[in-house]
Amino acid sequence: MDFSLSDEERAVRDTARQFITREVMPLEQEALRRERNHQPGLERSELRELQLKAKKFGFWGLSTPEEYGGMDLPAILQSLIWTEIGRTFIQFKFGGDADNILYYANEAQKREYLVPTVEGDRISCFAITEPGAGSDAANIKLSARQDGDDWILNGEKTFITNGNDADFVIVVAVTDREKGVRGGGTTAFLVDREMGWRSEFIQTMGEGGPASLIFEDVRVPARNVLGEIGQGFELGMKWIGKGRYLIPSQALGIAERSLSMAIEYANTRETFGRKIGDNQAIQWMIADSETELEAARWLILRAAWTVDQGWDPRHASSMAKLYGANMVNNVVDRVMQIHGGMGYTRELPIERWYRQVRLMRIYEGTDEMQRLIISRDLLRGYTKLGGHLA
Repeated sequence: MDFSLSDEERAVRDTARQFITREVMPLEQEALRRERNHQPGLERSELRELQLKAKKFGFWGLSTPEEYGGMDLPAILQSLIWTEIGRTFIQFKFGGDADNILYYANEAQKREYLVPTVEGDRISCFAITEPGAGSDAANIKLSARQDGDDWILNGEKTFITNGNDADFVIVVAVTDREKGVRGGGTTAFLVDREMGWRSEFIQTMGEGGPASLIFEDVRVPARNVLGEIGQGFELGMKWIGKGRYLIPSQALGIAERSLSMAIEYANTRETFGRKIGDNQAIQWMIADSETELEAARWLILRAAWTVDQGWDPRHASSMAKLYGANMVNNVVDRVMQIHGGMGYTRELPIERWYRQVRLMRIYEGTDEMQRLIISRDLLRGYTKLGGHLA
């Protein structure tokens, strides 16, 4: 088995690393200073400027089809790039992407929503989670009632990423309660903010925050149905599935960067007349972190490779998400311990990562949901032990 990267993969990874190192990381101290003053780390206009600068490097639309100006990269390359993005705590991502289910739009919708989103002229968000429907996505209540050629939406969505900034939302609503959510009773709608929904900021332990979206008799024309009536839950699951190898890919970058900081600190910080790296307690924390990091790396790359093979990636992606999210929490916790009181301050990004990575065990499928998927696949015979080696 050859675990080495191809020349193309190595070149793309190194170019992404070069951009993050030269263009994004130098902004970190200013971002920390602003956050200590309760300001956004970087303004949206500054992030946009970085995206346009990255476009000159050729990085635009990592997963976007070439016909829309994107790179249409294989999953493994996307994973490698997201690892590089994870090396900085700046909330940066390469531009030119749109929610994957927007490609189910018809031609008119693509012109109005997809293309402007890819080009960065419009901001979208995706809304399926509700106050009573998180891990149990099939329990959604937000309703859409037909009224002539329109639909009337009522209800609430919560913990919506980009919900405070988006000018339109892809929202999944119940259109036929008798059929049930999994039986074709939900539909996805493209809903402009100007149609009447509003967002409310949710304060979290991390920087920034998601939103609650409130729909009160929001009238949506029939032409704004995304996909087919009754296809909403299916589209929602396609959207959720994509993140389960990209989130832990970013976790790899965080773990690598923070662990490198711990190694450097252990080699320079002295107590009781010797460097703290000479202490076995510190050595074991570093050893455990490196071992877990490498184990996570291959779970994640295998999940991405499974996507590239056109196989069902759910089992591999669930293992990658579960292990990768826990790995980065363990590593950052040890890195803070190695840095002692300094790691707990806001002078360094460690405490920021500490808060940031805790979310990785919750969103896009909690640890418990990943364990449920993995065990169910085995117990029901959907997946065999070691089946990927058969």
